[in-house]
Amino acid sequence: MKNKINLPSEIPVFPLSNFIIFPETTVPLNIFEPRYIQMIDDSMKSHRLIGMVQPKKTGDLKKPDLYTVGCLGKITSFNETEDGRYLIVLNGLSRFQILNEISTDKLYRVCEVNYKKYSSDSDDIKEKVNFSNLESILKDLKSIFDKKGYAINWSELKKQDMYNTVNTLSMASPISLEEKQTLLESLSINDRKSKLENILKTYLLDEFGNNTLQ
Repeated sequence: MKNKINLPSEIPVFPLSNFIIFPETTVPLNIFEPRYIQMIDDSMKSHRLIGMVQPKKTGDLKKPDLYTVGCLGKITSFNETEDGRYLIVLNGLSRFQILNEISTDKLYRVCEVNYKKYSSDSDDIKEKVNFSNLESILKDLKSIFDKKGYAINWSELKKQDMYNTVNTLSMASPISLEEKQTLLESLSINDRKSKLENILKTYLLDEFGNNTLQ
């Protein structure tokens, strides 16, 4: 059974372009901007939680509009470099919906959020992932990675449980950020798996033609 974490209704948000984290995935981050150094300092003094969310291409350059769905992450590792950067490891916990942005005197942004729509992320018993089509997803991904010269540790990936495998593949797949956002917002893990499969099939057909699937 997982340790239950009280999910705060007000969280610092990190609008990071070209980056999406999914529940129960782990990613390293290199923090160097003063506003996010302040955010990590404040978070380390309290709950160690920050919200990762995609900025949109609209709004002010210094304060872009945000997608309304992001993922709360917990800082599980922290190191400071000699030049003042923070190297952290973030573990995805639960998706959230942004309700409002809160005005503060902080350098970083703070939002009021709600987790109700994605309450299953915090359940001890996860939705059973249908194994069917996962082999197809892995095959399509391998074709894409081979064509692009990317590398992935397939043996380590296969050691994960099915739930984490789908989330890891959704995060690591070389697809657009808009498509990853769609996957993040999928209500169920099986819905996410089906959408990922369809995206990859379309990508292979569009980019490489039918011969890639032989």
